[in-house]
Amino acid sequence: MCGIVGYVGAQPAMPLLLSGLHRLEYRGYDSAGIAVVSDGALEVYKEVGNLSRLQEMLAGVDLPGRLGIGHTRWATHGEPTTHNAHPHTDCSGTIAVVHNGIIENCEQLRRELIARGHRFRSDTDTEVFCHLIEEYADGDLLEAVGAAISKVIGAYGICVISSRHPGLLVAARNGSPLIVGVGDGENFVASDVPAIAPYTQRVIYMEDGEVIAVTPEGVRSIAGKDALSARVHSVGWEPGEIEKGDFPHFMLKEIHEQPEAIERTVSGRLIESEGDSHLGGLNMTPNELLGVTRIVIIGCGTSWHAGLIGEYMLEENACLPVEVEYASEFRYRNPVIQRGDLVIAISQSGETADTIAAVREAQRRGARVLGIVNVVGSTIARLTDGGVYLRSGPEIGVASTKAFTGTLAVLFMIALHLGRQRHTSNAVGRTLVRAMQALPSQMRQVLAREEEIAELATRFVDGRNALYLGRGYSFPVALEGALKLKEISYIHAEGYPAAEMKHGPIALIDKNMPVVVVAPQDSVYDKVVSNIEEIRTRRGQVIAVATEGDTAIASKADHVIYIPQTLEILTPLLAVVPLQLLAYHIAVLRGCPVDQPKNLAKSVTVE
Repeated sequence: MCGIVGYVGAQPAMPLLLSGLHRLEYRGYDSAGIAVVSDGALEVYKEVGNLSRLQEMLAGVDLPGRLGIGHTRWATHGEPTTHNAHPHTDCSGTIAVVHNGIIENCEQLRRELIARGHRFRSDTDTEVFCHLIEEYADGDLLEAVGAAISKVIGAYGICVISSRHPGLLVAARNGSPLIVGVGDGENFVASDVPAIAPYTQRVIYMEDGEVIAVTPEGVRSIAGKDALSARVHSVGWEPGEIEKGDFPHFMLKEIHEQPEAIERTVSGRLIESEGDSHLGGLNMTPNELLGVTRIVIIGCGTSWHAGLIGEYMLEENACLPVEVEYASEFRYRNPVIQRGDLVIAISQSGETADTIAAVREAQRRGARVLGIVNVVGSTIARLTDGGVYLRSGPEIGVASTKAFTGTLAVLFMIALHLGRQRHTSNAVGRTLVRAMQALPSQMRQVLAREEEIAELATRFVDGRNALYLGRGYSFPVALEGALKLKEISYIHAEGYPAAEMKHGPIALIDKNMPVVVVAPQDSVYDKVVSNIEEIRTRRGQVIAVATEGDTAIASKADHVIYIPQTLEILTPLLAVVPLQLLAYHIAVLRGCPVDQPKNLAKSVTVE
C-alpha cells in the first residue's frame, strides 16, 4: 500500500504523476515509482526512499507520453527495495500495475503462474496481478483486469496500463479506496483526493468490486454503462487547503487550524435557544433515537481515544450504557448486538479497513450504524445508515490532530441531543451550547502559548520514556498525548489512568522519567493532585496541564501548562492541544519527519 495516482489525457503524464505523488507523501512510504506509455513503449522508473530520489533519477529524462501511473509504497510483502517498488510489470514488459492492499492467496497464485511459465522479479503480492492480467490480455484490457481480479482473494485498489492500449487506464477496487477524477479532455485515478485536487474538484468514489475504464473522453464500468456521471461529487476543497502555507509542517498547520475547524464542525448545528443540537445526517426519527438502549463505539488509534471520551459524554448526558471497542477486535470475536443498540463508527478517512469490516459485521448482526468521518463520499460515509461529517478540512499530517478534536465536538453534539431528549433541562443545554461556542476562542489562547511549550520541549528532547496520566475525561487525553509522542518523536510513551499508576508503572518512575499529568480543576482534581505527590516522592519530573488560576499546582509540578477554564465535558478539547504541540516540538528537535513518521500511514487500508 500506500499512494496511487494515474493520468490519461492531453498533457505529458510524468509531471502530473510526480505532482500527485508529492501530495500523497503524507501517507507515509518507503519507495516510489512511475510507469508511462511513451512512443508506444512502457517506460518504468522507480527508486527506494524519498520521492526526491525518483525526481533526481528523472531529471533530464524525456517522457512525452500522456498515459501513466505512479505509486508510493509502504512495504507489506517484501522489503523496501527497488525490485519490490511499484509499478510492477508482466513478463513481456507491456503491462504495468500499481496496487494498494494485500492479496491473501498470492502464494498459491504465484506457484500456479510460475508453473505456467511466468517469471517473477519481486517478492511482492502485487506482481501476481501483472501475470494474471497477462494471461487474459489478448483482448480487451478492461475484461482482462476483470478476469484477473476474479482469481484474487483479498483487498486491492489497482491501476493498470498497457503499451498496447495507449489511451486507456483501468482501475479496480475491493476494500482499498480509489477515486476517479473527472476533468475536461483528461481524467485521473488516485487513492486520495489531494493527489488530484489542483486539477479537478469532480470525483467518482469507486465501489467495492467495481472495474472502470478511464480514457481522455470519459469513464465506463465493466458492467457496460457508458458513463458514471450520476455519481460525480464535488470535493469542495480549495487547492490551498492541501498546502503547508507558512508552516514548516502540515501537522503544525493542522494544530493551529483547530479553532476554525471546530467552528465549521458546530456551525448551524447548535441551537442555543433550545439548548440542543441539530444533526440531520443521523437519519433517525425522534422515536428511533428514543428507542436506543445502548451505544457501541468502534474505532482505531486516535479514533478509539475519541470514542472513550464520547463514552463519558454520552453516559453523563444521555444516561445510556456505552461500550468502546477496537474495530480490529470487534469482528473477530462474537459481539453481542441486541435490539435497540446503536453502533457509531469513527474514522477520519472513512477508509480504515478494520473499521469498515467492523461496520459490516455490526450491520450483518442487525445493528443500525452511524459514521463519524471527515472525508465526504468515503466508504464508511456511504456504507453506514447515517452519520455526521466533521467538516475539519483535509488533514494531511499522519498524526491526527484537528480530526480528533472535531470528532469530540461531534460526539458532544450527539450526547447533547440525546440528553435533551431524555433528561437534560433546557437551562443545562443552553449552558453546554454556550461553552462549546466559546471553545474556539479558548483554543486560540492555548495556541498562543506555543513558544512556552516549545521551550519546554527542549528539556525533554533526549528522553527515552514518558508516562502520561489522567483521570475521568482526562484519561483518554493522556492516552492520546502519549500516542502523539510515540507516533512522531519515536519516544516510548504510555498513557494510564492516574490511579492505575500504583499498579505497576510507578516502578518505572525516577529522576529521569518525565510524567505528563492532565490535571484540570474538575471533579477528580484532588485525587490527581495526590497522584502527583506520589510521583514527586519518587523524584519523577512532573509536567502538569492545569486550569488557569490554579497557582497551587505550580508548587507541586516542575512545569505547568495552563488552559482556560471550561466545562468538564469540554476540557479534553483544550487539554489535548498542548500535548499535540509538545509532541510536535520534541519531534522537530529530534530531527524526525513529523508529517511522515516511519512505518505509519495516514489511511490504514489493510487489516
